[in-house]
Amino acid sequence: MAQIKSQMKRILTNEKRKLANASFKTSLKTALKAVEAAVANKDKAAAVSALNLAYKKLDKSVSKNLHHKNYANREKARLAERVNSLN
Repeated sequence: MAQIKSQMKRILTNEKRKLANASFKTSLKTALKAVEAAVANKDKAAAVSALNLAYKKLDKSVSKNLHHKNYANREKARLAERVNSLN
């Protein structure tokens, strides 16, 4: 266990950030799956609205340094390709 007061605080803040990051990553995965589900159901309107939310979450994950920018760009391109394949 840490003896230094500042290190004790770092342990607490690191745990808080770990939980917040895990929660955000889970919501991102849910948003990505929502796009996939809408494409599977061939619902273009729902897919487009889910795609907008997924874009927002991917961009935010990059700004929070949770993911690399190339990961976000790759996911966005992959999702856009699937949504655009709908008629």
